[in-house]
Amino acid sequence: MVHIPIINNSGYPLPSYESTAAAGLDLRANIDSPITLTSLQRRLITTGLSIALPEGYEAQIRPRSGLAAKYGLTVLNAPGTIDADYRGDIGVILINLSPEPYTLQPGERIAQMVIASFEQAQWEAVTSLSETQRGSKGFGSTGKQ
Repeated sequence: MVHIPIINNSGYPLPSYESTAAAGLDLRANIDSPITLTSLQRRLITTGLSIALPEGYEAQIRPRSGLAAKYGLTVLNAPGTIDADYRGDIGVILINLSPEPYTLQPGERIAQMVIASFEQAQWEAVTSLSETQRGSKGFGSTGKQ
């Protein structure tokens, strides 16, 4: 388990895991009054949270499956990435993909944040790559079944 310093300027509880095996922490809308997103409207919603991730970690911002399935509300740049050197307010870019308007309520859980470790790559310029069965076959080349 990694320990992450967090500043909570939202007035809402800190993000928490909603079950013992959950990977994502729920983020809440830090808004003063309801906000309605019309069909295809997008908006940056602040959370009131700032974190200090250790180097080698990122925070991934992902949609909440219930909001996406029931209301067509999703994170536009999913997954969004919070880098270890960012110290500002965590924002979530929401978009309403439903034909119906959706009204966000203050403190509503709007997205998930997953903390993940990563490695940075060091490029090695070459003139050819190793062969594989798939090779350079692109999108859809492995079929549907």
